[in-house]
Amino acid sequence: MTLAFLCPGQGAQTPGFLHDLPDHPAVAETVREASHYLGFDVLDLDGAEALRSTVAVQIATVVASVATARALAADGVRPDMVAGLSVGSYSAAIIADAIDFGDGLLLLHKRASLMAVAYPTGYGLAVVAGLTENSVRKLIAGSDQRAYIANLNSPTEFVISGAVTALLAVLAEARKFGARRAELLDVAVPSHCPLLSAVADELTEIAATIPMRSPAMIYIGNRRCRVLRDAAQVREELATNLAFPVPWHDATTLMQELGAEMFLELLPGNVLSGLARFSLPALKAVALQELSLEQAVSMVGKI
Repeated sequence: MTLAFLCPGQGAQTPGFLHDLPDHPAVAETVREASHYLGFDVLDLDGAEALRSTVAVQIATVVASVATARALAADGVRPDMVAGLSVGSYSAAIIADAIDFGDGLLLLHKRASLMAVAYPTGYGLAVVAGLTENSVRKLIAGSDQRAYIANLNSPTEFVISGAVTALLAVLAEARKFGARRAELLDVAVPSHCPLLSAVADELTEIAATIPMRSPAMIYIGNRRCRVLRDAAQVREELATNLAFPVPWHDATTLMQELGAEMFLELLPGNVLSGLARFSLPALKAVALQELSLEQAVSMVGKI
């Protein structure tokens, strides 16, 4: 059975989610390591007030995904391939052993901090579902404010990025056109659009100093939706994906074409597995959030 891990991005967080991670030695050790590398207790990052910060959300999300991947590995479950949405691409790179955990966290902290400084208020993401890509692009083009398609989650679900005023204008038009969902997301920065090009340039300079290597498994990147095979490709992905749209549906389709038989979404959240079940119904897709570690290990062993 060919297993693919899916690593969530921002928006999957809920208050207390780090404290709710499985009681497992690998989880406890990962939290301890993360706190050591960053110089503060990462368990302070998942309170309701703390999660208002994109820095806290990004770090906590990656720690949760890496911790659960390590717990699964300790119990004999290892993926054949991995991909992550947005900041989840950092989780995927760490799981694929393309970058050390500590280095990945330090680069991620810089990424999130630069994003927060660039757009401290008034910007974010929204989701539109139930319309075609062409329809969403027409709505954006017809707006008198700048917005961008950030994520292409499925053939009928899209995340848009920009100033909140621009997002609200597009959402209002989307509802008029019959979108089944059109709402702001709990993300405070305009990810995956040209507004973050300057941040990507600065992050590229920082990433050039950080050791990276060829992934130890199939690792699908966001920016180009291709298998990343060497350190240079990993470095480009981690430094620049924040400024480019994420063709997520294409990434999961590619994983299916490469032989994935089951998707297991790591903590936190269940959005990515839900998208997979909707778009690729021939594959089994489950979220660890809806299972215990023991159930996940048993399920993988039976497939």
